[in-house]
Amino acid sequence: MEYTQLGRAGLRVSRLVLGTMNFGPQTDEADSHTIMDAALDAGVNFVDTANVYGWGENKGRTEEIIGSWFAGDTRRRDKVVLATKVYGSMDRSGGTWPNHDKLSAVNIRRAVEASLRRLNTDYIDLYQFHHIDRDTPFEEIWQAVDVLISQGKILYAGSSNFPGYKIAQANEAAARRGMVGLVSEQCLYNLAERRAEMEVVPAARDYGLGVIPWSPLHGGLLGGVIRREREGGAGPRSGGGRAAEALADTALRGRIEAYEDLLGKHGLEPGQVALAWLLTRPGVTGPIVGPRTREQLDSALRAVELDLGEELLASLDEIFPGPGPSPEAFAW
Repeated sequence: MEYTQLGRAGLRVSRLVLGTMNFGPQTDEADSHTIMDAALDAGVNFVDTANVYGWGENKGRTEEIIGSWFAGDTRRRDKVVLATKVYGSMDRSGGTWPNHDKLSAVNIRRAVEASLRRLNTDYIDLYQFHHIDRDTPFEEIWQAVDVLISQGKILYAGSSNFPGYKIAQANEAAARRGMVGLVSEQCLYNLAERRAEMEVVPAARDYGLGVIPWSPLHGGLLGGVIRREREGGAGPRSGGGRAAEALADTALRGRIEAYEDLLGKHGLEPGQVALAWLLTRPGVTGPIVGPRTREQLDSALRAVELDLGEELLASLDEIFPGPGPSPEAFAW
């Protein structure tokens, strides 16, 4: 496994991030622990989750699965860079009691304590804001974070799904308090969805944030979906939703076909190439892989070993051109 710094922080993390969103809803506890064991054995030390994972009436279940894994062997916790998130309501009935969601100081404090209990740990390495909070000023957010850092309950703060200008606002507010500020941004970014290159990635790089792409296979569209269709297998992993709707777009379907045909000529697996491509992108720390099975994890791990080469990278850019830098991308 290869390692890199998380943005400008001194923290060293693996180039692949183990995403756990499927633990609970798709993968039972025993199989989740098997995947985590295999990831750690392969050198993956970066584990990402969120307090709301488990979803619906099972919110928090994913953190509990991770916590039981730590309890099984106390040595695991010291080897793992643990990241979780705060924003959404944890009310399992579907409602939201006042001050039980978003990024107010009171909810941040409540959410951290609850995550620590579920995760069976006394500290969180990277505490991420899952969404922007238009109602809470960053001065209040950073005051809450400062207290938690001083208490040793969190070590670093990161963002998720922030636009570029919010990354700037957040870190300027942190600088006024003499704080490190955000060290990472977790965003939607993959070969088929490159809008983050316009402002999010440049803002992250300018402020020294490591970029952590989520949905690196674009909901399964970059994982060989058309080939499986032709072979009589399953389509997008969800069987519907955003991925299926996207594949109904004839233009996008044509690009996916061209992508799979190109990689077929090189004898390469589409999903592995999609991950390897992200590893070549400036500012990217590592993509989040969310395996439901041990086999999916093993396939993802091989992406770190791929050398795509300049010619293949150029061909990928032809199929999936990026938007170009801003403001030229939208102004000229």
